[in-house]
Amino acid sequence: MALYLTYVIVGLSIAMPIGAISVEMIKQGLKNGFWHGWAVGLGGMTIDLALIAAFYFGLASILKQPFIQIPMWIVGAVFLFLIGYDSIKNADHDITLSGEKPTKSWFSSYRNGFLVAISPGNIVFWLSVFGSVLTNSYDMANPIKFITIGTGVLTGILLHDIGLLTIVSTTRKLMSRSMIKVSSIIAGIVLIGFSGYFVYEAISAVKQLI
Repeated sequence: MALYLTYVIVGLSIAMPIGAISVEMIKQGLKNGFWHGWAVGLGGMTIDLALIAAFYFGLASILKQPFIQIPMWIVGAVFLFLIGYDSIKNADHDITLSGEKPTKSWFSSYRNGFLVAISPGNIVFWLSVFGSVLTNSYDMANPIKFITIGTGVLTGILLHDIGLLTIVSTTRKLMSRSMIKVSSIIAGIVLIGFSGYFVYEAISAVKQLI
């Protein structure tokens, strides 16, 4: 139990820094409410679970190779730029004020979270942060330990998502349509910023190979 609780805290720590998933969660939470924001988080956690399985079966070492990571950073940069651009372009679309019924489906929000998380650059980012925790804990003689740690990390991420969206859904009640539109534009700018960061990481990786 102590091991599990320790890695719940680790999961919270990993999820705390604002990333592309958090930005998309906040945007959808403001536009369509708690459950749509949480759907984004669940979409992201689907990829987290897949990465844990990849670490368990030893695929992480392949994904960490520079010649694989560089194109993943570049594709991820393009992917996040397009999502950010769409967020700005459609900032005034699909806005549901507090008390109104969302017109956007729950599954579409889940899909957005899944697509942001499956962005190659995002996967590389999680390999560097998430992977170091899990890879060092893997022991073929004691797989239960690995599963306990992985479950703890996922629980921590889940608690972070619920806490963040509780704050967002409360704040949303005080916001007008124009304020939510501005928030969506800001979210798009931040996502484009992450795209630039991925380009920087790709260039840095190329320089290390030269």
